Amino acid sequence: MTSAHSVDHATSATATPGSDSVHQVSVLLYSDDITTRDAVRAAAGRRPARDVEVTRWLECATAFAVTEALDAGGWDIVVLDGEAAKNGGLGLCREIKNEIYNCPPVLVLTGRPQDGWLAAWSLADDAVPHPLDPIKVAEAIAGLARTRAAAHS
Repeated sequence: MTSAHSVDHATSATATPGSDSVHQVSVLLYSDDITTRDAVRAAAGRRPARDVEVTRWLECATAFAVTEALDAGGWDIVVLDGEAAKNGGLGLCREIKNEIYNCPPVLVLTGRPQDGWLAAWSLADDAVPHPLDPIKVAEAIAGLARTRAAAHS
């Protein structure tokens, strides 16, 4: 089960550091809990930072939908809920990092701050613990967008 939220802008583009350009990114978001998905989208907003704009969201409620979307390509950032039922985002993160060539950066949502070691085990690029702090979520997404843009320039 997936749900797409698009903004009418061009697809992914990158900016050079120090310029007025904006990193436009598409975000793949996985959680079986619609409240968590809504919280992440609200925290990131359309502009998680001055130089980062989210142009497209794809919400997935199952791990299968995530792998299908990643196989199709076109995603700049992946956000996985480590607390998702059946297939947690931490195990899914480790799986996609090991199986997908040039996997997009992954932000995992951990159950608590002490679970940072699990995020490291999962090979996640960044982690934010529950309860979600909107500022930390926005900063993490913006940071991953900048990292992705730098890797592709």
